[in-house]
Amino acid sequence: MSTGPTATPARRRTFADLAAQKAAGDPIAMVTAYDYPSAQIAEAAGVDVVLVGDSGAMTVLGYDSTVPITVDEMLVLTSAVRRGLSTPLLIADLPFGSYEGSDEQAVATAQRFVKTTGCDGVKIERGGTSVQRARAIVAAGIPVMGHIGLTPQTAATIGGYRSQGRTADEAVTLLESARALEEAGCFALVFEAIPTAVTDAIMPRLSVPVIGIGAGPGTDGQVLVFHDLLGIYDGHAARFVKRYAELRGEMIAAVTAYAEDVRSGRYPEEEHGYGMPEAEVTRLHELLGG
Repeated sequence: MSTGPTATPARRRTFADLAAQKAAGDPIAMVTAYDYPSAQIAEAAGVDVVLVGDSGAMTVLGYDSTVPITVDEMLVLTSAVRRGLSTPLLIADLPFGSYEGSDEQAVATAQRFVKTTGCDGVKIERGGTSVQRARAIVAAGIPVMGHIGLTPQTAATIGGYRSQGRTADEAVTLLESARALEEAGCFALVFEAIPTAVTDAIMPRLSVPVIGIGAGPGTDGQVLVFHDLLGIYDGHAARFVKRYAELRGEMIAAVTAYAEDVRSGRYPEEEHGYGMPEAEVTRLHELLGG
């Protein structure tokens, strides 16, 4: 007997879908996520791509930068996010020190992420030698997302957490890095903290999708850190962050109210407990000797 139509599960997105969005001029929405609940929220919101960023070092694990996070820690975060996602593409950041040493190290780390977590691809930072690492990982059959501009893993070598490409010469260097990563086989790039005019000059010269974060509206899509856009993270927020909620204050208020209820005896109340038949209560007291 029929009970009515069954909803068709949403189709899992592909890299071809991102290329099609770029071709059609349909903006790509990407967010970071670091655990099962945030992945479920990203899924329900219908975003296109979820990045398990090494920014989780700061927003989740409490480090003062992205540098200290380990491969093992990133594997735990990425695996949790995978369990909460069905539709968006899942990309994992390769943490600092896990891919720079050699092509062999880069490929081994990327393979470990794919085999252990089920992520769809990995992301690495910078141009330079990272171009060769990207080429090697792609040749091993693993999709790679590049990342230029402000690269937090090496912020100390580029003048700190500041925008990049602020001179014409620096902008040309960014274009060269972007082209090199594209030629190495990257399926997409992230532009972080790049002047809008530079982004606008570079975009017509690239063919792969570009996701911006502080790079102006001219990219093919945007990404924000989950804890930044929801107002959960208490650390410094870059100028490109737009708050869509202020959940930290609400969370503090809720936990404060709970603590006050516990201390005043208002929680738990009768409806928060479990009952027992009176006959069993009587028998229990008899068994316990009154």
